[in-house]
Amino acid sequence: MDKQYKNHIKILFVCHGNICRSPLAEYILRDMVTKRGDSAGFYIASAATSTEEIGNPVHPPARRKLQEHGISCDGKRAVQLKKSDYAEYDYLLGMEERNIINMKRILGGDPKGKVYRLLDFSDRPRDIADPWYSGDFDTAYEDIREGCEAFLNFLETGK
Repeated sequence: MDKQYKNHIKILFVCHGNICRSPLAEYILRDMVTKRGDSAGFYIASAATSTEEIGNPVHPPARRKLQEHGISCDGKRAVQLKKSDYAEYDYLLGMEERNIINMKRILGGDPKGKVYRLLDFSDRPRDIADPWYSGDFDTAYEDIREGCEAFLNFLETGK
C-alpha cells in the first residue's frame, strides 16, 4: 500500500473467493463514503481467504447487482489475503464466521483486535450468506449495505 494513505482509515473486506461478497462490500462502502464527501479519508479494498478465484473478475451476478445501484467495479480482480495485510489495515472485515477463522489463520491471529465480522456492527449480528451458493444476491447486497452503514456509524460514534 502506498504511503499516501498513511492518514486514511484503511479497511479490507474479506470473503472466501473475493468475487461476490467482499467486492460488493468494497464498492458499496466506497460509494457510501463518496456520496458523503468522505472518500479522501478512506482506503478500501477486498481480498479472499482461498486461492480458488485469484485473478478472476467480480462474479457477473454480483457485478450486475452493483450496476443496478449505479456502482461500477470495473477492473477488480480477486486477490488473496496475506499475513502482511494485518499491519497495513486498520479493520479487516469478514463476511461470516468461517472467514474470520481462516483470516486469523492466514494473519497469524488478531493481537490488536482488528478482525471483525461485518454484521457485528449492526443491530442484528449474523453471517452474510454466500450468494455463490444461495444465488440470492439481493439479500447479500442488503445485508452488506446494512453492515457498511452500521460500520460507518461505528466509526463516527465509536459505538
